[in-house]
Amino acid sequence: MGDTLEFNEIYQEIKGSWNDGRLRFSKQNVVYKSSKTGKVDSIPAGELNLAQWRRVCLGHGIKLGTSTGLIYKYDGFRDTDFEKISEFFKANYKVELTEKDMCVKGWNWGTAKFSGPLLSFDVNDNTAFEVPLSNVSQCATGKNEVTLEFHQNDDTEVSLMEVRFYVPPSQSDERQDPVEAFAQSVLSKADVIQATGDAVCIFKELQCLTPRGRYDIRIYPTFLHLHGKTFDYKIPYTTVLRLFLLPHKDQRQMFFVISLDPPIKQGQTRYHFLILLFSKEEDINLTLNMSEDDVERRFEGKLSKNMSGSLYEMVSRVMKALVNRKITVPGNFQGHSGAQCITCSYKASSGLLYPLERGFIYVHKPPVHLRFEEISCVNFARGTTTTRSFDFEIETKQGNQYTFSSIEREEYGKLFDFVNAKKLNIKNRGFKEGMKGKIDEYSDSDDDQHDAYLERMKAEGKIREEGNDSDESDAESDESFNPGEEDDDIAEEYDSNASASDSSEDGDDSEDEGTKKKKKAKKAKVVKEKKERKPRKEKKQKDAGGPKRPMSAYMLWLNSSRERIKSENPGISITEISKKAGEMWRQLGKDEKEEWETKAGEAKREYDKAKREYKESGGGSSSASKKDSKKSGGKKEEKKRKSAGGNKDKERGGGTDSFKSREFIESSEESSSDSDRKSKSKRKKESDEEEEEAMSTPEEESD
Repeated sequence: MGDTLEFNEIYQEIKGSWNDGRLRFSKQNVVYKSSKTGKVDSIPAGELNLAQWRRVCLGHGIKLGTSTGLIYKYDGFRDTDFEKISEFFKANYKVELTEKDMCVKGWNWGTAKFSGPLLSFDVNDNTAFEVPLSNVSQCATGKNEVTLEFHQNDDTEVSLMEVRFYVPPSQSDERQDPVEAFAQSVLSKADVIQATGDAVCIFKELQCLTPRGRYDIRIYPTFLHLHGKTFDYKIPYTTVLRLFLLPHKDQRQMFFVISLDPPIKQGQTRYHFLILLFSKEEDINLTLNMSEDDVERRFEGKLSKNMSGSLYEMVSRVMKALVNRKITVPGNFQGHSGAQCITCSYKASSGLLYPLERGFIYVHKPPVHLRFEEISCVNFARGTTTTRSFDFEIETKQGNQYTFSSIEREEYGKLFDFVNAKKLNIKNRGFKEGMKGKIDEYSDSDDDQHDAYLERMKAEGKIREEGNDSDESDAESDESFNPGEEDDDIAEEYDSNASASDSSEDGDDSEDEGTKKKKKAKKAKVVKEKKERKPRKEKKQKDAGGPKRPMSAYMLWLNSSRERIKSENPGISITEISKKAGEMWRQLGKDEKEEWETKAGEAKREYDKAKREYKESGGGSSSASKKDSKKSGGKKEEKKRKSAGGNKDKERGGGTDSFKSREFIESSEESSSDSDRKSKSKRKKESDEEEEEAMSTPEEESD
């Protein structure tokens, strides 16, 4: 058996709501940490005096009691966990884990027992249900009834509002009313705030951002009383989770934040945070309403009867002593301007985001506190409105997403380094590489990142420039040809020269000729543009007999390290190997990289030497001559096609005036009206004569 036992997904019931967490049994103590609030319950092993194993709604549960009268209940165990836990208790604790049955008869009469902070309702010595008296908000009595009202929890779908107990009259002891005795037992442990006695101290007219307004804060031994012009709030110290003291970005003000669970309520509004704003220049002389002996005995030197200093220091010091919790302040983070916070917007309001040692907190509207342990991943995204800012997205393990937008791009490097140092999962690791081209400030902290693809492309570009001299000369001759020069002499219909060109020509025939020239020029332009791109595709052809290009330093290292990466990460995919290799290459030192860079340099020199010898031996000339012969042959074929096409057009067109078909006559209606009439009359005569000749020939033969 080990020194500790740990269990995940163990639930604790808080005012009708089940909160999951982790439970650990060790030789020194029992520790439970809530996943929702991060609150830690630590029970010293020497104080345990009760341990019961019970069947509950969520499987099995443990009920632990201490010598100080506190009761802790944790549910969510399996039936098989009983043996492990009982053996651990026998070996390390003074108390044994015993099984306790619950009453499931459904009877509504029995015996009410008060044991510490619990009211237990038993039927035949078996517990039917238990009521934590700390959940009771009010206790009212009737003739033979006691009514218990409970604090409401907003996280529950169904809440228990009240329970009524019928207390029969007692005949044995007439001096004490059993109803009053029952009510007093409940009120002694209930969470009923009664402002009895004098306040320890009072702070007048403090500026409160949440809830908004100015309030007098009265500090009582067990609760905090906010008294405003409209509303009053009574906050028990048991509901305070954390205290924060945060400097404003202007270095002249301070935020004091009190995290509450459950929150204070005003109508349908819930305030999970109490935020006070102080000026650093405001001082106060404070005198506690207690004797010096009482102050020394209760606060053990944390406070003194007479104190003086800044107002925010006095408030935070008093709250720390009464609540008995540490005050969280910003850590080592410093933004671009030197402040310990970042200006940003959350939802519709602008505020300040503070990176802390164990989380983030945003003030002030609405306040948000996110612990690192509940963060699933973070994401850096481009700003939606402008490129001068970016968004910082946080996604929690529960699936909630918080987007802090409009962060100045100068803050990117500092925030990225902070997130990286805290080992948070960054969703888009390649973001900074993508930002290098447009936003230089984003690449400050990421200059040493290696891009294997970019390095390979650069190497191929250099080799292509060195080895394709013949292709470059062809490209230059292609570029010197400008197919658009022919069109410059022809005036478009929307050009200013269109009227001058039209007026210089004679009549309608010139317009027809101009339009024909236009169409021919445009067709030639399109054809030539397509033919321009064909020779460029030939550049990609490699010389098969030439020497092979050398690999970069990264590729040489990757080839030697690939098998080692596979063995260290069994089952890894090809894409994951490249990602892993890129990370490992970035982490290599300069000395290790120099070894591979020298190898790459040697390979490059050998390649240059081999290529020079290959060219001198005439290795690349045959391929170049083949390309030239192909191009010249192609040009000759084009000239033949053009000449053949021209002859055909002459034969079909105006080359012979002896015969023209009717289709040609019908399609030639584009000319002017006068010329149409003349040509039609001539063609009709010619066609009539031909028909007569055709009809007469067979008769002559028959004769």
